[in-house]
Amino acid sequence: MLTSVSTETPRKASAKNGSIKLVTGNSNPVLSEAISAYLDVPMTKAIVRRFADMEVFVEIQENVRGSDVFILQSTSYPANDHLMELLIITDALRRASARRITAVIPYFGYARQDRKAGPRTPISAKLVANLITHAGADRVMTLDLHAGQIQGFFDIPTDNLYAAPVMVRDIRERFDLTSAMVVSPDVGGVVRARGLAKRINAPLSIIDKRRERAGESEVMNVIGDVSGYTCILVDDIVDSGGTLVNAAEALLANGAKDVYAYITHGVLSGGAVARITSSKLKELVITDSIQPTEAIRSAHNIRVVSIANLIGEAIDRTASEESVSSLFD
Repeated sequence: MLTSVSTETPRKASAKNGSIKLVTGNSNPVLSEAISAYLDVPMTKAIVRRFADMEVFVEIQENVRGSDVFILQSTSYPANDHLMELLIITDALRRASARRITAVIPYFGYARQDRKAGPRTPISAKLVANLITHAGADRVMTLDLHAGQIQGFFDIPTDNLYAAPVMVRDIRERFDLTSAMVVSPDVGGVVRARGLAKRINAPLSIIDKRRERAGESEVMNVIGDVSGYTCILVDDIVDSGGTLVNAAEALLANGAKDVYAYITHGVLSGGAVARITSSKLKELVITDSIQPTEAIRSAHNIRVVSIANLIGEAIDRTASEESVSSLFD
């Protein structure tokens, strides 16, 4: 059973030892304010700005000594700027004698660099984990990591939350589940798609994509009979949108009735929004783990659902030393 997260009455979060403080960088202030409203905890006054040469400067303008502090900061575009903000805020809080510092990173940038992709290439996700740890974070909270093993890159406690409760609730409200089928857009995402399919008691199909030879377009093979079904593509990241668009075309060519997509992190770089809006995809649903651009907000077939209450609940449980994993049981 998925735990329902209330959307009605804000709750006053409290820590067992000392007060809770919320500090935000500049990556996603709208989400930060929504989390603050859910917890009924005001944002801690802080300055996070740039000098003329674009160096990051941080000043915490309230006493945080002995507090349980949560930094709200996605490392989304521009990833390096937002990462540096996170590191410098962490250092400022450590030097201000915060009791515990939790880096809440709804979208963990560099997560796709989780292994050596070839000779003499870095494992940048591990490097970023080291930077966050050595800056002084005591624990990390993030959402739908690209690869679960990234949790092991950190030498501090790390909670990998899942957007599934939010997505499942939305799917149940909007679809006839008797005619819905969950689809993984590639073989690597099967575990994630299977988990969601199990929660809504829907069948599962897989897109097998391959490039036969260099310079040729990908061939999309559909594993499973999707004829007559409303297909729901499920993944963690949508970046260029090319895979989703091609998958939608392949599913429709195989007899699918309509194709929707539920993706946690809407990176949507370059011409991705235009690619999605001109595609055969009925609707793309993303979360606000990355602050949506104006182009995303105005797109006719892209919809944003909020994960503020989910993260707020996880913060409240962490502060009060309660189980976070039970949110997803």
